[in-house]
Amino acid sequence: MSQSSSKANLEELARGHLGRLLLKYSWPALVAMSLNALYAVVDRFYIGQGCGEAEMAGLTLTFPVMMLFGAFGVFVGAGHASVLSIKLGENDFVACEKLLGELIAIKLLFFFILPPLVYFNVDTVLNWCGGAKVSPEAFAAARGYLKIVVFSQIFSHLAFGLSALTRAEGGAVKSMMSLVVGFGTNLILDPIFIFGFGMGIDGAAWATVIAMAASFGWALRYYLKRRTVVLLRWWRIGFYRDLVWRTSAIGFAPFLQNLLGALINVSLAAAFAKWAADEASATTQIASLGVFQSVMILTLMPVMGAQQGLQPIFGYNWGARNFRRVKETLKLGFWVTTALCVLACAVQVVPPFPRWLAGWFVASDNPTLLGIAAHDLTVSNCMIWCIAINVVATTYFQSIGHPLTAVVLSTLRQGVILIPCIWILPHFMADHTLAIWLALPISDILCQLATIPPFLIHTRFLSRVRSRDNLGEL
Repeated sequence: MSQSSSKANLEELARGHLGRLLLKYSWPALVAMSLNALYAVVDRFYIGQGCGEAEMAGLTLTFPVMMLFGAFGVFVGAGHASVLSIKLGENDFVACEKLLGELIAIKLLFFFILPPLVYFNVDTVLNWCGGAKVSPEAFAAARGYLKIVVFSQIFSHLAFGLSALTRAEGGAVKSMMSLVVGFGTNLILDPIFIFGFGMGIDGAAWATVIAMAASFGWALRYYLKRRTVVLLRWWRIGFYRDLVWRTSAIGFAPFLQNLLGALINVSLAAAFAKWAADEASATTQIASLGVFQSVMILTLMPVMGAQQGLQPIFGYNWGARNFRRVKETLKLGFWVTTALCVLACAVQVVPPFPRWLAGWFVASDNPTLLGIAAHDLTVSNCMIWCIAINVVATTYFQSIGHPLTAVVLSTLRQGVILIPCIWILPHFMADHTLAIWLALPISDILCQLATIPPFLIHTRFLSRVRSRDNLGEL
């Protein structure tokens, strides 16, 4: 793609039809995010069908750790992408090149800090994640998988960061393709390594490592071939004080959201281990948690894809001071997100979909786990139809550079409400496992009620403002 066609994408952000524009930016973002998340889902599919309950539980124990890595990845990628959209709207291309160089520098810094900490303390980390009470087979599977994939996270982080910036400048399909390559590699290598070579869960880990490297290579090639509006200049790789603080402030909201997601999964696994009657019960319930995590990834990816599609439209038009268009985008985003959340709820609650979805990750010869997993899906997700307002409001405030509001909204469901409910409710119900799952719909309801006031305040602001001179009103 030439620079002239890339600049045409920026013009489209300002004047294109909103419905078509949202679709154009959402479907590649949806595919990209889905494929990135499906690394874990594909692993669970093959392991659940061919390895067994212990290996599924072991893989589930590693999920919070992978979410922790993802939180740091989003911290850099989302913040830099949001600022890049705004700077493109302001025609500040020097700042855009600095943003690209800084993203690479921070990703490399991450590589030398977090992966070694996890690798040399892997047993302690897994015990925090609920591994202390699972079977020895499940713990060994988790340990082996994590020690293989931990250092490959540098490839995943760079691929995600470069793809986010490519999407922010209008290259949605190019952004998607790097993750298509990674997912395709993983999809092909998983059965070969797991079954063909008889490597089991270690085979899934090595397939993931190779796939992450392929994804990064594909994302980098666009910058090396200078097919982007924002050019990669090697002397720009470094840290810029004025940009670090701004991108960090914006990226902190999705970082905190992902960090709390990791803590939620740690809390769920640890709570199930605490209240389980014995080692076998704990292993079964944590395996069911793995099914829940996988189904949530599949059903909520369209919602997250829509948010990624909204982000460059919000950011560019806010930077260009086109507030009428910002309001129209916010309205459209709310209704689209609501429809997707209702659909996500229906497929997890209405029979026979819960059992059918659980069957993707549980072998047919284990009807006990299959029934438990289907029941847990129905209970835990019966109220996710109502989370749309919180999701789209968080995306909106993050995209326009209001990080504090985005942080507050993103932490409501996960930090302020859900984690306390997970630990408190079992003390008041005889069925401790049911109490843990009920924490999720309760937090969904309370979170949405708390999101409505700031959302309405800002929509009224957008109705009042008409020019760039009104920007200081809020």
